[in-house]
Amino acid sequence: MELLSQNLQIQRPKGVTGVLAAVGLVLAFLYVGRLFFITLVISVILSFILEPVVGFFMRFRLPRPAASFLACSAALLVVYLAALGAYMQAVGLWEELPAYSKRIGELVDSATSQLEGVEKTAEGFLIPRRAKEREPAVAQPLPQAQSKKKKAAEPPMPPPVQEVRIRQERESLVNQLYGWLREFYDVLLMASFLPFLVYFMLSWSDHVRRTWLNLFSGERREVAAAAWEGIAQVARAYVVGNFLLGLLLAVASALFFWFAKLPYWQVVGPLSGFLSLVPYVGLPLALVPPLFTALPVYSNLTAYLIIATTVALFHLLALNLLYPKLVGGRVHLNPLVVTVALMFWYIVWGGVGLLLAIPITAGIKAVFENIPSLRAYGRLMGD
Repeated sequence: MELLSQNLQIQRPKGVTGVLAAVGLVLAFLYVGRLFFITLVISVILSFILEPVVGFFMRFRLPRPAASFLACSAALLVVYLAALGAYMQAVGLWEELPAYSKRIGELVDSATSQLEGVEKTAEGFLIPRRAKEREPAVAQPLPQAQSKKKKAAEPPMPPPVQEVRIRQERESLVNQLYGWLREFYDVLLMASFLPFLVYFMLSWSDHVRRTWLNLFSGERREVAAAAWEGIAQVARAYVVGNFLLGLLLAVASALFFWFAKLPYWQVVGPLSGFLSLVPYVGLPLALVPPLFTALPVYSNLTAYLIIATTVALFHLLALNLLYPKLVGGRVHLNPLVVTVALMFWYIVWGGVGLLLAIPITAGIKAVFENIPSLRAYGRLMGD
């Protein structure tokens, strides 16, 4: 017994070390290949969303490849029309950008003058007169002739040093531009694979599902099938529920912005509505587009307060009344798990991780709930 206990004590650190090493390896793998995994996860989510559309087309006795092609084509058409409308509005906004910059400059100058007035008033109350009298005299500036002589006396910088600095600045600028263009190119390259991945996932979904289930036997096959369906239902419920909620917010916001006579309300409304769904930072993000477009229209503070209050009211009503019915009833994640998931996926994948954190975590929870040995962890993650 003593030898057995000693062996267990010796093997436990090795097991813990192995688990930590595996976790570290997975994290490094997710971080290094984040563009690949982000593209793959988005493709899986989109395929789950478009699966009912494929089923609708298959009712007309179309084969799955043809139905998948029609579903992907319809999705691409919707994206193209939305992008075209946004581009046309962006061109108009670009033409009126000088008016916005002028208005922003006026607001900055007004705020600066008000801060200077508050600072002078505070100095008058806080600094006594005697302290002001004891302050050392400020050195008088040199006459212009002496300052010119002093500047002329200073030796200029040698030309080689100037050339080296200019060359270093150019090299750093070129490196920064190359890094930005390379990252932008990588993102566009991965985004170009999305339609093909979604199409192949939809057209080969029956084959992939059948092959996946053939890897298991007996009860394990039933568990694998239940986990597959659970992930599909959670992903579809989360994304479709958020889309419907964002659509309602977009319509309500657009109608309010049209009534308030804001320019570009056709784009500002949907943008504010869908930005409101971003976890934790949705409200400040939703306030930026309407407040920015209101700069050349309104000059009084009351109008900005009304716009901000209305957007905040839409946000609170959507998250407290509509979100539990459209999304929360299917996801069932407790707030602690949601917060930890948002922090984790933001560190690993950046801003995109905030958008994918909840569906990924909900999918993991669905897998845990359908595996008997991991069901307790699924309950721990639930609400």
